[in-house]
Amino acid sequence: QVQLVESGGGLVQAGGSLRLSCAASGRYAMGWFRQAPGKEREFVASISWSGGRIDHVESVRGRFTISRDNAKNTVYLQMNSLKPEDTAVYYCAAVPSRSGWWDPRRISEYDYWGQGTQVTVSS
Repeated sequence: QVQLVESGGGLVQAGGSLRLSCAASGRYAMGWFRQAPGKEREFVASISWSGGRIDHVESVRGRFTISRDNAKNTVYLQMNSLKPEDTAVYYCAAVPSRSGWWDPRRISEYDYWGQGTQVTVSS
């Protein structure tokens, strides 16, 4: 099975930045999701294996950037201008690259998940 490990979470003041990393060997599309206490897990960003398709949820657009370095088998989530409402456990997810229709915002699209990393933004 594929093991995904997130890193880079922590405590930061509002307006600060963090960069999350997730490592996974192979040809995978990757996504980032987050879950705040008492809320459903929600889509944050995704990137295809080639990097040709990138999506961000509206609430983070302009602040967060997903990217990947396939030579290092790593996907990143650069988070700038963090807000208290960004506080959540952030999860990395992966699915084998394929052609055809897909909606990267849907949890059900992904086959593999990391354990999560806590991001806390103080006011």
